[in-house]
Parts: sequence; structure tokens; C-alpha cells
Amino acid sequence: MASSNPAFNRIEQDARNGYAGFRGGSAPTSGPGEQLSAQQLQDMYSAPSPVRNAGDRAVTMDDVIMKTLALFAIVLVTGGIGWGLAASNPGIGFALWAGGGILMLVLGLVIAFKKTLSVPLIVLYAAVEGVFVGAISQFYALRFDGPGVDTVSFQGIVPQAVLATVATFAGMLIAYKTGLIKVTARFRKIMTMALIGYAIFAVVNFVFAIVTNTAFGIGGSTALGVGISLFAVGLAAFTLALDFDAIDRAIATGAPQKYSWLLAHGLVVTLVWLYLEFLRLLGRLRS
Repeated sequence: MASSNPAFNRIEQDARNGYAGFRGGSAPTSGPGEQLSAQQLQDMYSAPSPVRNAGDRAVTMDDVIMKTLALFAIVLVTGGIGWGLAASNPGIGFALWAGGGILMLVLGLVIAFKKTLSVPLIVLYAAVEGVFVGAISQFYALRFDGPGVDTVSFQGIVPQAVLATVATFAGMLIAYKTGLIKVTARFRKIMTMALIGYAIFAVVNFVFAIVTNTAFGIGGSTALGVGISLFAVGLAAFTLALDFDAIDRAIATGAPQKYSWLLAHGLVVTLVWLYLEFLRLLGRLRS
């Protein structure tokens, strides 16, 4: 089963097709629904560089890192804008994170399933994502930080969530690179089923929260609610391993350099999700 991120599904499907218009030869293929084997990936690493169109080259780790930093810079800048607007008027803040969430969903689906990779759409998504994150972060800060909280010393809910996200990212990267976490076909299958299940739960929980006017939805701030948030944090954290594996596989299969934008997009989306889940967890605990 392919990676749970639709954007990464596309990379593996294109790898099977030899990245049409990019590679001069055919890529190793597998049957429908099957993953490229470890031996196939190793063969790709060892094989001579394929003939490419003029001006094309394969993606590298440096490409992915630079594009990830670029998208994060956009998220931070527009996040500051969203934070400022939400601080000046809570009503505007609510409109920004509610509307931003809907727009992100639409853009995410278009990016994932559009036939051609669109860098402007990915950049636009990062800009909208930043406004959304800034507005919702301000909402959490206003609701859960008492007066006089020293956010510089990471007592505020937002700095704590940021610190937890950075620490989790570093821990998962080390675990993946050292082999403590191995992304196998079974791992992908289990993660995909868990992500689909959680996505369905998230929709149900959203409707429940609106209908019952319950903070955080099912479980609220009880032990059940905290347990749900802990599960969500863990799920988002392990999704990072899928992202790291997808990057390695794209490099191994000789994906075009332009795909670095798609890989960076997927990684940023996961990190923002992880940050939001930490916000929810800390919000439940403070309640």
C-alpha cells in the first residue's frame, strides 16, 4: 500500500511509470497496490543515471531541505499576519482559521490529485496555512494563557507546543536514520488505516463539538479526551517516518527536481498537524 499522503502516492505511481517525459528509460515496476521492493530501490541507487530532458535533473536531499525551509518561511510570515489580525479582533481571527481550514482542504486535494505539479499552488497553500496557524494559535493563547504569562520562558501554550513539535521532529528523525523505526510495507498499511480512521473520527468529532457546543468535542477535557489527543500526537509523529521514507524513495527512484516542492509540502503539512495536536493536548490539560 502506498504512503498515506496522497502527494507521496503520486510520487510512487510516477516512479513506476518512469516519471513520464523525464527519464529516458523505464523504471522498475510492481503490481497494482504493491510497494517497490528494497532490492528494486537499491538497484535504482546503483544504476547509471538515466537520460533526461535538457535542463532536468533528479531531486536531491539539499533540494528538499531548501524547499522545506522556503515553505516554512512563508508559513512563519503569514502566520505572523494571522496572529496580528486575530489579536486585534477575535471575530476576524475566527473567520481566518475557520475559512483558512476550508481553503486548505480544497487546495490540498487539488495539489494531491492535479495531473501536473503546480508550485504556485503549493506556495499558496503554505501562505493560507500560515494565516490559519497564526489565527488559531492566537485563539489558544487568549483562551489558555493567563495574564502576565512569560512566553519568552516557554510558559505560554504556543511556545510549549512549538518546542514539543521541534523535539518530536528531532526524535523521529534520529529514530528513522538510526533504524530504530523501520518503514516497512506492513508499517505503511497500519499507518494508512489508522490515518483514515482518525480522519473519519475528526469529522465526526467536529460535528459533535458544534452540535453539543463542547470544547474539543468527544471526551472534552476528561481523561478520555487527553487519551484521544495523546493518540493523535503519536499518529502525527509516526507520520513523519512515512514522510522521511517518501523523501528517500523519491531520491532513490530519480524523481525530477521539481518534486522537491511536493516532498517539502508533505513534510510541512505533517509538522503543522503535529503542532496543532500538541496545542489541543495542552489545551485539554490546562482545562
